[in-house]
Amino acid sequence: MRSRIPRQQAQWPQAQAARGADDDAGLGAELAEVVAGARRRVVRGGDRHIDTAHLLHSLLESDPEVRAAFGEGATVARLLGYLVQRSIGYGLRWQGSVEDSDGLPVVAGAAGFSPLAAVCVARARERAARRDGSAVRGTDLLAELVGEPQTRAVEVVRRAGVEPREVINEVEQRAAG
Repeated sequence: MRSRIPRQQAQWPQAQAARGADDDAGLGAELAEVVAGARRRVVRGGDRHIDTAHLLHSLLESDPEVRAAFGEGATVARLLGYLVQRSIGYGLRWQGSVEDSDGLPVVAGAAGFSPLAAVCVARARERAARRDGSAVRGTDLLAELVGEPQTRAVEVVRRAGVEPREVINEVEQRAAG
């Protein structure tokens, strides 16, 4: 029996652009859900691309190692608070704009990502390859998101009172130990 509820298709250009991003990202099965979560935020927020703040939000919600990189306490709650607020004020200045790579080389084959998010994803793949060639981990992507000073993720992290370099150091210490 056919359902009487019509099947809804994504009608917004940003939803269609972001639809294939999790397939194209090359991040592997572990992070496919992270990208899918970021893509859902793009559609809900009416944004044009998956940006670094979308990826950070999705990582914080889904990856315990990423949350641990921010240490104990209320830091993760503050981060999530800022990220949730992006559609109701904090991030409105981002709406309708693209997170640009600002002179960094453009990454081909990263449909649905802002130019800077695509650069971070490519660098996360490189980081995983240098580590041991295994799949990209959430902490690989986190280190790249907060390692590029122009990202929206860095802006959110700093607003929450965290120095991005401290997060990168924590990620590297955890990987070494």
